[in-house]
Amino acid sequence: MSGAQAWGFTDDRGTEPSAPAVPRRVVAYVRAGAALHDLGVTPVAVYGSGHDGEVLDPAKAGGLTAAGVPYAGPGRALDEERLRELRPDVVVDVTYDGKSPYALDEGVAERLGVPLVALSVGNELPLASILDRFGALAASLGAAPPEESGLGAAEDALREAAGRSGLGVLALSGAGPDQVHLARPQAWPELARLAELGVRLLDPGPGPGANWLTADWDRAAGLRPGLVLFDSREHATPPHGASAAARLAPWNPETPPSPAAYARFFHDLARALTA
Repeated sequence: MSGAQAWGFTDDRGTEPSAPAVPRRVVAYVRAGAALHDLGVTPVAVYGSGHDGEVLDPAKAGGLTAAGVPYAGPGRALDEERLRELRPDVVVDVTYDGKSPYALDEGVAERLGVPLVALSVGNELPLASILDRFGALAASLGAAPPEESGLGAAEDALREAAGRSGLGVLALSGAGPDQVHLARPQAWPELARLAELGVRLLDPGPGPGANWLTADWDRAAGLRPGLVLFDSREHATPPHGASAAARLAPWNPETPPSPAAYARFFHDLARALTA
């Protein structure tokens, strides 16, 4: 394209995807795609992870469904021809280990000759830095300067609610009637941020697992939570008696990494703490 400005971006694996012009057709993992949509870059399609099925999980979709963004299916099973038909200029994924994209086989993008960007959502970065990185990617893809997201006000509201409430909060992901994954707060950037804002998060204690401690529901109940943040994604099961006295509030461990999405989550949690 004559006169087009070349594009490049250093991702969180340290690779430097580039293109002869600013990419216009973005295909993304659903979490990344929902964040980019919030930030002003709407993907032409999104794909899921190994947890996802053939229908987009509404808990993970953010504003994508209302925007009419099509879902191409789980990434690891994504047909290369299907991806080719979408004519992407760039593929955007996330990474938890700083080495590999999470949801799409890197070789798929390589075989199609499409640059792939993977941004970190793991605990090596604080939440603020994760949000900054997605903002920087959106800006490089031509997004207008972001409007006020309300994140600061949401954090203030949550800080105040946490100070008034004092409830112990347990984040978990149900894995059936006999098993539950209990979140280790410092392993999750958003949970670590909640702790910084004064939310009294309960640690499940010693045992295997870097991000989760897998246990039975009696172990969850034994922590005596006042509020249970339960995994609201479709593959997770509802809470099975984590505590009869506990309040329940949904938590999406794959909240889109955008200030607007976290503002909504923090406001919702502030209300749950003081209900």
